[in-house]
Amino acid sequence: MATPEKKTITRSLMGPPFEPKTSTTALRIVDAAPRKVINVNVFAYEGAVGMTLKNQSAHPNPIHGTSAEGEDHPSTTRFITGLFGVASEYGVKLDWINCGMCVDERGPAEWIDGPRRGGPPDLYDWYNESTNTLVIGTR
Repeated sequence: MATPEKKTITRSLMGPPFEPKTSTTALRIVDAAPRKVINVNVFAYEGAVGMTLKNQSAHPNPIHGTSAEGEDHPSTTRFITGLFGVASEYGVKLDWINCGMCVDERGPAEWIDGPRRGGPPDLYDWYNESTNTLVIGTR
């Protein structure tokens, strides 16, 4: 008996890191899929290309009197690095593309390991190949 092919979902994100709630929701969806043995494609465009910036760092909170370590502010790069780990743990593919045109406009070209550069044709191909596609805008 042949093993059924894994489902694949595609998500596109456009919100910058830390600001819209939709970005957090999208990352939670991406986190849930591998746990259900579903491959995931993520196409980041506009401000979302900043979500994988390698140089994000924690910061202190002088109002609370905490250091950067004490504040332990979560970064999208830590979360996304974890997503690649979850995908590997469950034996599924997580493919993350940062839109090259958006990167060129905004400048965030140093990423964590995992994401790659691509463009709208990649999103179109994923749309045609995926079981489901969800575009999450900024509003």
